[in-house]
Amino acid sequence: MNGQISRQWIVGTTLSGKTRHLLTTFQTWSQDAAPSHGTAIDLPFPWGSSLNPSQSAIYPRALVLSAIGDNRLVLSDRLTTLTQSKIPFRSTTPLGFFEEEVLLFWPLLVKNMGLTAQFPVRLRPENEQELATRFWRSQLDTAIGKTGIQASKLVRRLLDIYQLAAFSETRLEKIPAILEQGLMAESPELVLPPDIIGTMLLDWRSWCLEQGLLNYGLLTELYAQNLLSDPHYQLQLPYRIQAIFADDVDEYPPVMRSVFQQVLTYEAPIVCTFNPNGGIRLGLGADPAVMERMAEDWDRIDLSPRQNCCFTMAGDELLDLVTTPLFLPPPLPSCIETIQTTTRAQLLRQTATTITHRIKSGKVRAQDVAIVAPGFDPISRYALTQMLTGQGIRVKNLNEQRPLTSVPLVRSLLTLLTLVYPNLGRLITRDGIAEMLVVLNPKIDPVRSGLLTDYCFEPHPDRPRLLPSKVFERWDRLGYDGMTAYDDLIAWIAMQQDQLAARLLANPIVLLDRAIQKFFLGGAHLPFEQVASLRELLDTAQHYWEVETRIHKSDQIKGDIKSNSMATAHSVRSFIQLLRSGAVTANPYPVQAIGSAQDAVTIASVFQYRLNRESHSCQFWFDAGGSRWLTGVDALFGSPLFLSNWSGTQWETKDTLKMNEQRLIRIVRDLLERSSDRIILCHSDLATSGQEQLGPLLSIINAAMNGL
Repeated sequence: MNGQISRQWIVGTTLSGKTRHLLTTFQTWSQDAAPSHGTAIDLPFPWGSSLNPSQSAIYPRALVLSAIGDNRLVLSDRLTTLTQSKIPFRSTTPLGFFEEEVLLFWPLLVKNMGLTAQFPVRLRPENEQELATRFWRSQLDTAIGKTGIQASKLVRRLLDIYQLAAFSETRLEKIPAILEQGLMAESPELVLPPDIIGTMLLDWRSWCLEQGLLNYGLLTELYAQNLLSDPHYQLQLPYRIQAIFADDVDEYPPVMRSVFQQVLTYEAPIVCTFNPNGGIRLGLGADPAVMERMAEDWDRIDLSPRQNCCFTMAGDELLDLVTTPLFLPPPLPSCIETIQTTTRAQLLRQTATTITHRIKSGKVRAQDVAIVAPGFDPISRYALTQMLTGQGIRVKNLNEQRPLTSVPLVRSLLTLLTLVYPNLGRLITRDGIAEMLVVLNPKIDPVRSGLLTDYCFEPHPDRPRLLPSKVFERWDRLGYDGMTAYDDLIAWIAMQQDQLAARLLANPIVLLDRAIQKFFLGGAHLPFEQVASLRELLDTAQHYWEVETRIHKSDQIKGDIKSNSMATAHSVRSFIQLLRSGAVTANPYPVQAIGSAQDAVTIASVFQYRLNRESHSCQFWFDAGGSRWLTGVDALFGSPLFLSNWSGTQWETKDTLKMNEQRLIRIVRDLLERSSDRIILCHSDLATSGQEQLGPLLSIINAAMNGL
C-alpha cells in the first residue's frame, strides 16, 4: 500500500482543522493510489459461486467514517467537492457500517450460525421497545407487582444494557457478573436479579434471530463476535477496504477498534481524527480511552488550537471558576456578558429582546446567533421561537425531538384510521374528530366542526361513524361548502371501508397514502416541516407493518393463527398507541437549511449543538444558573460499567459526581471554542418551580456581573 500514509492519528481541539487535514490526506492518498487497470479481482464468497465485479478493481476503495449521519452528509459533500467526484468512496457511520456488512454477509451468518434462511428486518428503537415489552411480559408483571416500576422504563434499561454490551464487545453471558459487581444488591433502577436479566437478554437475542429481526445491539454483536472473526470475511476485506479515513473517533464505540486492527493486518492506511476534549457520546456507547490506547504507536499529528475564539480570551478564567468556585470571583473579560432577571418568564422576554436588538441594529446576523441550554422544555423553546419570529427573525430548532403526534396533520390521519378500521372506537375522542374535520377540510372551520362533532358523530366501540350532515336539524348553518366537504369525507370513508371488506385495501400504509393524496394533494402545497412529518409517518408505518407481517407469518407457522382482519385491527391499534405515546419523533430531513432559511437564529440543546459541530460568533447560554449543566447527562443506563476505565467495583454517587464534573469541563471548553466573539450568560434567580437557582456556573455569572 501507500508508503507515505500508513497510520495517522490527527489530534486537535474543537475547530482546529482536524477534518480539513483528513480531507487533504484523503486527496493525497487517492492520487498516490493509482487506478489498477489489470484484470478484475475475484472475491471469494463461501456460500456459492464467487462474485466477480468486472469494474470493482479499477479504483481504490476507501471507507470514510463519521460519528453520526448528519456529519456524514457534510463530510461526504466536502470530499466529493474536493475530488470533483472522480474518486469513489464509501461514506457511512460505525453503526451504518455494521448494518451494511451484516446484511451483505447475512448468508454467511445463516450458514455458520444455523439461522432460518430469511432476509433480516431491522428494528427501530420504538419497535424494539414494544416487542421486548410483549416478549418479557411475565417477568415485567412480576417486577411491577413488587416495586411499581414503569414497564417502559425497565424495558428501556434492559435494552440499553444489551446495546452497551455489544458496543464494548462484552458477551451477554458476562452481564450478570458485571451488574452484580457494579450495582447495589437491590438497585432501585434495575429491580430484577442479575441472573434473571442475563437470561432475559439471552432469550431476547434468540427470539430476534429466530424472527430475523435485528436491532442496533444485535447488529453490532453479530458483526463483532461472529462476522469479523470469520476467515472467509477476513479474506475478502482487503479487496473491499483499501483505506479508512475516520473523523471524530472519540465518538466511536470501542468495537471499531477491532475493525481498525483487522484492517491493519494487511497494512492498509488508516487516518483518524481525535478530539481529546470531545467524548460527546460518552455514556451512549463511545469510549475515547479505548481508541486513544489503540493509536499509541501511530504517527501522531498535533494541530494548534483555534486562536480566534472565546476560549483564548477567557477560557482559563472560566475553567478555574468551574473547578474552584469563589465567593467573590474576579471580573471576567468583556467577551463574557450576562442577562440576569428574577423569574424565568422575564428571562425569556429579555433574551429575545436582546437578540432582536442586536440583529436589527446590525451588530450581528441572525445566522451568527445560537441559544444553547442543557435542555429546553417545550414551553421555553416555543416562547423563544414565537418571540423571535414575531419580530421577523427566522429560527432554526436544531434536531428538535418533538413527538410525531404533536403535528395536527398526523393526529388527524390517525383519527381517520380509527374510522375506517373496526374495533378502534375506544381510541377516538370528540376533540380528535373535531380537529380532523378542520385539518382535512379547509372549508370546515372550528365552529362548524364542533357542531358536526356534537350532532353527527356516533361513538361506538367497534364501528364509530360520521352521520350525514342532514341529521343535524340546523344543517343550513353549515353552509354549502362546509356541508359538501363533510359529506365528501363521509363518502370517502365509506368507500375505504368497502374496499377493506373486499380485501382491496392491502394495509394501513395504502390508506394513509390515499388520504394524503386526497386531502393534502400529496403534500405539494404544504410547508417543509409538515411534509417532513408526513414522510416520517409513512416511513414509520412502512417499517412497523414490515415487522408486524414478519411476526404474523411466524405465528401462523407455529399454529398461533389469527384471522387477517383481527391481526390488522390489533396492529393498527398498537401503531396508534405507539405514536400517541410519543415514542416516534418528527425530525425534518434533510438537516441542512436551504436558501434564506440559513439566515436564522439556532436554538439547540448543548448535546445536539456539540454533536452537530455547530459554531457561532455569539452564543446565549440559556438558564446558565440551572443545575442541569451538571446533572443533565445524556447517557444510557449502566454506561459507566461498560467503559474500559471502570474499576470493577460498585458504582457509587461520588463516581457519578466526578464523571459529571469532568463532562461539565469538556462542555464549557467546547462551547467557548465554538464561539468567536461573545458569550451571554442568561440567568434567572428563580427556576420555574420558584426555587433559587444554585447551579455549577453561578460563579461565572457572578464574575461576569462584577465586570460590568
